[in-house]
Amino acid sequence: MTTKRIKETKMTILENKQGLKVLITGSMLQLFMGIIYVWSVFVIPVSEVYSWNIVHVKFTASFMLSFFVVGILIGGKLQAKMSAPKIVLLGGLILSIGIFTTAFLPNNLAWLMYITYGVVGGFGVGAVYNTVISAAQKWFPQNRGFAAGVTICAFGLATVIFAPLIETLIKQFDLRTTFVILAGIFLITILALFRFIRMPDDSANSTVSTQHTQKQYTMTEALHTKMFYYIAFSLMFATATFFVLNPSFKTFAIARGLSETIGTAIVMMVGVANALGRLGTPLLSDKIGREKATLTIIFATIVCAIILCFAEGYLLMATIAVIAYCYGGVAGIYPVITSDYFGVKNIGSNYGAVMVGFALSALIFPMTIGLIENDTIKFVVLAAIASTAAVLVIMLTITKRKMNA
Repeated sequence: MTTKRIKETKMTILENKQGLKVLITGSMLQLFMGIIYVWSVFVIPVSEVYSWNIVHVKFTASFMLSFFVVGILIGGKLQAKMSAPKIVLLGGLILSIGIFTTAFLPNNLAWLMYITYGVVGGFGVGAVYNTVISAAQKWFPQNRGFAAGVTICAFGLATVIFAPLIETLIKQFDLRTTFVILAGIFLITILALFRFIRMPDDSANSTVSTQHTQKQYTMTEALHTKMFYYIAFSLMFATATFFVLNPSFKTFAIARGLSETIGTAIVMMVGVANALGRLGTPLLSDKIGREKATLTIIFATIVCAIILCFAEGYLLMATIAVIAYCYGGVAGIYPVITSDYFGVKNIGSNYGAVMVGFALSALIFPMTIGLIENDTIKFVVLAAIASTAAVLVIMLTITKRKMNA
């Protein structure tokens, strides 16, 4: 049975009942998928239980982040062959299996955590993450910033919720039991919610028009444009400051004279600011334009990197909060920029390709910039890297104007 379709432009956000169902359940799933940012809570307990060098333990996060992008890329490609619920279910099962398996690794094979938690878990998160964002944007084609912002904000909030939860579980039980509990929680959540994540074309009750007025690029076509490289590399350079500082926010704050308690509070503050940026920047972009909103947060990052050369006390705390907000803003707005330039039909695969820039940033800059011991030089270099991102966004804007002329 078919139902009468009406254009989404004639509906308010609240009238889009099916879209709201996808948005709400998708945000709930994203809250759990944000586990990717919580590995720092595990670092010390894993190091103690496995008698494993703490530096090597931290590498697990790098593996997870890298394969998170692989999951985004492959999950995006699967959207052309599988329904959204199946991809979400598959990704969620993979994540749950990866975390569950981690609980049973023998002490002499601790390095397998790179595979079970990092590779397997990261891939599962990426597949779910991309599918949820793609579905949200397709259900709200006229409010893509709003839809992407809400779901990605939930992803960023995971740190605030799961960090204290995991610490409590480890204290009440032990590390291995905590992994088992988390795997069970994720499995139950996925089984309860996966069926609600549908694309408009998959839903018999869809009232969203599937007509497209702009060219819908395939990933191959997008890769042959200058815009793709402006977007992917600006993402790479815009996130460098956060990736370099994120593992060291607490120790950096203590080194600048703040107490350990305040250092811990800063870590929580970073999670909140990150989440707010993921929501606020896409919403702002709906009003002033994607490029202007992106340049705003990149310029703020540049200024903050310079301020970190000398900041202490409350100024240091405020500067770190702004950097986290801007990073969240970048994470929130780039899926929308990708759909703006290449269409929403193949947003899953196109955004997956763009996210390669994100992965390169996470792998390259912490290792290279981390070798600079002098803080002033380090932050000046980070400001220069962020400035490169601004130049690329400006070039993207110029290219867009020429195309529309």
